[in-house]
Amino acid sequence: MTSFVITVPGTFVSDVADSVPLAVERKLAPRHTEVSENEGLRLLTLNEDGTFSIRLEVEAPDKYEAELDAMRIVTAALKDAGLSESHAPLGPAAVTGIDSGL
Repeated sequence: MTSFVITVPGTFVSDVADSVPLAVERKLAPRHTEVSENEGLRLLTLNEDGTFSIRLEVEAPDKYEAELDAMRIVTAALKDAGLSESHAPLGPAAVTGIDSGL
């Protein structure tokens, strides 16, 4: 298995309470580990225009599976924070780091 750092962009289509990003970060904290921390990447970046980027690590056999897993994980974290896909639509996931353990 390979560790992939995946970036998932999204947009909050309306104002969200300050507690929502905190809840998302708490839910995803276990996915922000050695590779992303060593690169100095923030787990969640919020922009003033309501856009955001989430960077998390996923163990997967390949890039495709890593991106799919990341989308499922982020969607679940947003749902747990009280946001539906229509309130925080996501853009395409992208690999932004790889650690194959070699």
